[in-house]
Amino acid sequence: MRTFVHLVLFACAIAVVVGAFFPIVGEIQPSDVALIDLRDGFPTGFTFEQVENQSVVFYKSATALLLLAAILLLVAALVGSRAAGWLGVIVGVGTSAVFLWRLDDRVGDFVRDNYDNLLSGRWGLYLVGGLAIALLALLVPKERQTA
Repeated sequence: MRTFVHLVLFACAIAVVVGAFFPIVGEIQPSDVALIDLRDGFPTGFTFEQVENQSVVFYKSATALLLLAAILLLVAALVGSRAAGWLGVIVGVGTSAVFLWRLDDRVGDFVRDNYDNLLSGRWGLYLVGGLAIALLALLVPKERQTA
């Protein structure tokens, strides 16, 4: 990999770590979302506030998957492994996409009706931005070997 790709992936790993602890939508943080909720969806009748106020053990929350993605991006930056970088991007984007899909499935009308309040502030820009920039950095071609 090129040197600037290593630096960009390192910065993206830091952004994903920061984004894993900040709210994504409204006050919902990845630590409020259980992995079971990502797999099965939020229970019927769950409101936005109930999702926001869940207490989930760290290793059973979406934060664990996002930190795994950040670790994989960090390994890719330090070692130069494109495979680790791609795996990190896939894990991070997949976790974020499934969370937003499950949230839209259960409380999508509430989010659409209150988007001006819920999407103000950071709302996951560190997380989404870090993953998007990491994806673009991984698309940069390798350096050519000179003879």
